[in-house]
Amino acid sequence: MMATNAVQTGHYFIKKLENILDTCDLELTPIDEVWPNLYIGNVAIAQDKAALQEMGITHILNAAHSKQGSLGDQQFYGSAFVYYGVPAEDTSNFDLSIYFRPATRFIHNALKKREGKVLVHCIMGMSRSATLVLAYLMLYHRLTATEAIEKVIQKRAIYPNRNFLGLLLGLDSRLRRKRRICPLL
Repeated sequence: MMATNAVQTGHYFIKKLENILDTCDLELTPIDEVWPNLYIGNVAIAQDKAALQEMGITHILNAAHSKQGSLGDQQFYGSAFVYYGVPAEDTSNFDLSIYFRPATRFIHNALKKREGKVLVHCIMGMSRSATLVLAYLMLYHRLTATEAIEKVIQKRAIYPNRNFLGLLLGLDSRLRRKRRICPLL
């Protein structure tokens, strides 16, 4: 009985996040700046090295590394960009949370650089990449999952899958617990 209640509660909170996502009326574009010097984009813009250089992008986080339709690695980008690949799958059972810390650390370190600009992309720039950006905002800017989503959808149409929303809620819960114990975290 208790497990059923936990599942129902989880579904309730996921649905709440989906309702917030549904309020976004932006059109999906190839790339959008969602936070200062932090962009979410699709694979087409990620493979247009000339356009990326023109925008001043310095770092690329590919949330669909080695997946069909997603070319790119450090060799592809050469010395013009710093590359980090996450071999994530946009599925109902992929544990993207194992990449939350290393991916968000990559974003954070890139943005600390004087001219650092980061593109986080997957295939469409809606689910995997958005989830990693949301995790970054939660871990490094103390936003809740709800606040992070509300902030990003002002700039870009995103829609993390239900599994990823559940992982973000888990992160949110762990961060809240830690901050109750130690408010400085």
